[in-house]
Amino acid sequence: MWNGINRRKFPRANYKCLIAIKKRLTSKTISTQTENIGAGGICVIIKEDLGLFQGVDVELFLNDNRPPIKCGGTVVWVVKKSEPRHKGAYLYDTGIEFIDIRPEDRERVSEVVEKIIKEQRSR
Repeated sequence: MWNGINRRKFPRANYKCLIAIKKRLTSKTISTQTENIGAGGICVIIKEDLGLFQGVDVELFLNDNRPPIKCGGTVVWVVKKSEPRHKGAYLYDTGIEFIDIRPEDRERVSEVVEKIIKEQRSR
């Protein structure tokens, strides 16, 4: 696991929601699900290495019946893993930090994370 996990400014929660990631200066969009989320960024597992410190455009569809959050992001870590179902193939556990995110959108993500953490603690 990534050693910086305990240095995060924002708590994270396991949360699956749809996300579209577009590498800057390309027309290719990757649609996938988040693995976990925090007010500072997200983790996704994708089939390609976007490149460390690569700028991306993010469209995040929280499960709250509101419009998607659109912001910029930067790839801050990538962990290459073998794809267990396909010999010789790889998956990339990718951390994306939100940049250019509106304060009200960051607050929206925080509310989702806080709700999940509360639910987990009450179990």
